[in-house]
Amino acid sequence: MDTDVVVVGGGPVGLMLAYELALRDVRTVVLERRPERSPHSRAWGLHARTAETLDRRGLLEPLLRPGVTWPKMPFAGMWPLLDLSVLDSDHPYLVNVPQTALEGLLEQRATDAGAEIRRGVTATGLTQHADSVEVETTAGTVRAAYAVGCDGGRSAVRAMADIAFPGTDATVAAMLCDCTIPDVTAERRGITRTAAGTVNVNIRPGGKARIVVTEFGRAHTDREAPVEVEEFTAAVRRVLGRDIPFVDPLWLNRFADTTRLAEQYLSGRVVLAGDAAHVHFPYGGLGLNLGLQDAVNLGWKLAVQVRSGGPASLLESYHAERYPQAAWVLAYSRAQLALFKPDDDVSALRELFAGLLSLDELNIELARLVTGVATRYDFGGDHPLTGTFATDRTVGTGLGDVRLVEALRDGWSVLIDRTGGSVAAAAKPWADVVTTVIAADPGVPGDSILVRPDGYIAWASADGTATGLPQALAIWFGEQPAVVQAAAGAVR
Repeated sequence: MDTDVVVVGGGPVGLMLAYELALRDVRTVVLERRPERSPHSRAWGLHARTAETLDRRGLLEPLLRPGVTWPKMPFAGMWPLLDLSVLDSDHPYLVNVPQTALEGLLEQRATDAGAEIRRGVTATGLTQHADSVEVETTAGTVRAAYAVGCDGGRSAVRAMADIAFPGTDATVAAMLCDCTIPDVTAERRGITRTAAGTVNVNIRPGGKARIVVTEFGRAHTDREAPVEVEEFTAAVRRVLGRDIPFVDPLWLNRFADTTRLAEQYLSGRVVLAGDAAHVHFPYGGLGLNLGLQDAVNLGWKLAVQVRSGGPASLLESYHAERYPQAAWVLAYSRAQLALFKPDDDVSALRELFAGLLSLDELNIELARLVTGVATRYDFGGDHPLTGTFATDRTVGTGLGDVRLVEALRDGWSVLIDRTGGSVAAAAKPWADVVTTVIAADPGVPGDSILVRPDGYIAWASADGTATGLPQALAIWFGEQPAVVQAAAGAVR
């Protein structure tokens, strides 16, 4: 093999996956067709579950600056806003940072961990074998155990692997322009809805503006064509009935509401993640957050498969867990876009929704769904914690206090034992992939839990026994796990 995993696409999802793999000593090569990272951000904003996930890899703090955390976010441009501050989350807010900042951090961490990033390289062919996959590129052929397509909505990897991508074609034409508005006070910020479409004016940190115009009932004739200033201003004029004076256009781009979902995330030794697996109207940063969660769910499973030949069902669980999440996000994206349509019946529906959003219970539930905080996987078992995300906690041990967030940063599972050691004994055969934290005072209230590398609770016990723990470990790491990382498995 030239490498263990070849990742096609060096955007935020591909870089996140590369870091997850390299963190676990998996040889990783990233192929990116662009010669350098784009200075322009397609997406802004990290939702609560993504912020929690990044925190568990030490990736959140470098992104936090004064003023970047927002306690509210919109739903279909309506008031009242969704209240994030009441979420049961370590980070109950929106982290308003550009995609470029995240990409820069991920590239640094991935390369520091050992991943190789090859820029200016395009994938042109793909051949699968029983034990490997070959990716032909403009710079030669790369042979790996697995190939992962993180190469966007028009994924070459998905097409070459012949994975179906059913869905619907575009019904709206949208464009954005990053620029400067000389007289910001003269413009209404946020979304203006008219009989022709919507115009959204957002002022970013630093003073730059992003103007987004969406026209309903029409589609771009050529999605690949560059956007000219005259085309953009004409669209704004059609929707608003006037111009928005702006200067210094830095970036113009077009997009649409094409909505598609890959039938399978896994085909042989080819896997899909991010927009290669799902596309939808990019409102509210849903695609970025969904893709990053794909990468973190996939990374540790692929590492186990590469390094120790994990259970056959392990990679299949990636599709089983992430496909339903994407299906829900696509439906949610459709619902929001439908509520923007310039139609009298929709106006009546918006009025009704605005009243419902003022109900605390509904507002909170919608916020939980949108931000991913409501995500729960079906791992079986009767314990109410199983399948939920493990919020941060501090455990007092004989060697001092241990935070769960920090214990997860080596990329492997964490077992919190509140029995004084009997639960840990049952997990000893998996010491190379599980960090054990033994509470110094078994009498402290709380259940013993096994937390997967992506932060979800795979097993929990309320009766002080290890019943079911070996079975859970075998599901995720195999019956006889091999040594995959010398530093893992520390008992604290």
